[in-house]
Amino acid sequence: MPDPAAQPEEVLLVSRRIHPMAADPNGAIDGALLLRGGRIDSIVPRTEVDSLRTAETRVIDVGERPVLPGFVDPHAHVEVACRASFGTVDVRAPEVSSVADLQERLAAGLPDAEATGWVIGQGNLFYDRKIAEGRLPTREELDKVSRTVPIAVRAGGHVTVLNTAAMEKAGIDRDYRPPEHSVTGKPIVERCNCHDEPTGVVKEMDALLPFPTDDRAAITAALRTGMRDMFTSNGVTTIGEISESVEGISCMDSLVQGGEGIPRMRVYLWAPGTLPIEDGCDWRSHFSLAAPEDRLRVQGIKLFADGGYSAASAAVNSDYVHVEPRHSGAIALNEGEVEKAVGLTGDARLQLAIHANGDRAQEWLCDMIEKHGRGAGEPGLRTRIEHAGNFRPETRTSDAWTRAGIVPAPQPVFLYTFGDYFVDYLGEYGARGRFPFRTLLDDGWTLSASSDVWVGSEREATNPLFGVWCCVARETYAGKVIDLDQALTVDEALRLHTIGGAAAMGESDVKGSLEPGKLADVAVLDRDPYTASTGDLRHIRTDLTLIGGEVAYERVPA
Repeated sequence: MPDPAAQPEEVLLVSRRIHPMAADPNGAIDGALLLRGGRIDSIVPRTEVDSLRTAETRVIDVGERPVLPGFVDPHAHVEVACRASFGTVDVRAPEVSSVADLQERLAAGLPDAEATGWVIGQGNLFYDRKIAEGRLPTREELDKVSRTVPIAVRAGGHVTVLNTAAMEKAGIDRDYRPPEHSVTGKPIVERCNCHDEPTGVVKEMDALLPFPTDDRAAITAALRTGMRDMFTSNGVTTIGEISESVEGISCMDSLVQGGEGIPRMRVYLWAPGTLPIEDGCDWRSHFSLAAPEDRLRVQGIKLFADGGYSAASAAVNSDYVHVEPRHSGAIALNEGEVEKAVGLTGDARLQLAIHANGDRAQEWLCDMIEKHGRGAGEPGLRTRIEHAGNFRPETRTSDAWTRAGIVPAPQPVFLYTFGDYFVDYLGEYGARGRFPFRTLLDDGWTLSASSDVWVGSEREATNPLFGVWCCVARETYAGKVIDLDQALTVDEALRLHTIGGAAAMGESDVKGSLEPGKLADVAVLDRDPYTASTGDLRHIRTDLTLIGGEVAYERVPA
């Protein structure tokens, strides 16, 4: 693996299909990228390629394979996703398609509980819609696997089902009352109507549960393998990491210093999950980074203003119709907390990114940002609203974005994950404004695309070409096509995953397109998305990933 401190060699990357993704699209270029000092020196036509070949130049000729800018994923939970892939039993649908399948998988994980004390299953987001029973597993069904070993099925990052032993370990009984706030939304312990006993289903509670922790060696191993398998092998060269732990950030720092070839990391410190916001804004007093800043740096602070749709805790302008009593979710911040966050991040020159799933949460948050003055400003310091653009039933919501000067940060992959469940949860209101990317682009919004990979994400979530397919095909997990009038072209979808992602973090001046002076972050694909069929887009693979002109990943032919 390359040494990040070493001077990158001169590389001539030759292809008949170079797609610069620059502001002025001129189609594919037949020629070469000259990469020097970790940056793009020039793009030359085929007729000039031979004149640039020298004894010191490394020539990589990829033939007809397309060359694109490295993909930028501005919102991912890398540490969480990597650790989940190592430390949980994978019970995601469709491979696990029923409660019986789930029980069998969890039972197979019981021997490992001797080391950790738990069996934790990683189920999909909206698990209740993806297994045959059309509901979450029950506490009693998990008890059939074990009454003595704590078992948790994490159905995405917002809903978890516990068996009796796990409830006892967490201290959840009839008298238990959750705190008013957690770090992802308002905590909820569901109870049966007849005896007020906890059912085993908890929401927005994962950070409050006594799950086993990993040591540094385990975190490093998980990151080393997971970042390659989920990101670098998919052509992702920059990630906006929503942090989990200081130890995890330290492990990333060590991996970069060791020349592991991991993507450039832009860390958003989760407050208060990783550190209280005061400590996060003063992070240098609490930990240090030794990696080069262009490879790893603290970029911002991340807060939660509401919860998730799967937990019915996203704050919306309508009632959830699938729960009793009906309600419209809850806003988890107050004005004082937003004012404090705006002030602290502004003083620290860190970007503020706030999770707000529901339209009501977004409108309230925009009012607070407009009032307290952290909206439009210099690139990289404008407040981001994470998930803005996924569900916008009324234009007043994006009008609020405009007034507040925020950066919307949607996730096209969620169209597949739960796009057709909005109606199940919100009735007719949920049929309006689902991932309205066509309208938003036509209205002049610059959009990005991110994976938001976490516990329970779909297996393809970190492949940007899967995200491109979601934008173009608009097909859901259940195989339905929704709101096809909002489909994007392949070119538009690719821009969301490259220059749009860079712009969301204020870095479009150095990455996101292939232009002289920009960082030499490049992805070489096995086939051209511009000429592929729509159905084939999600199956395109990355053959070669370069970060700073150095090969970070090369696919071995099957």
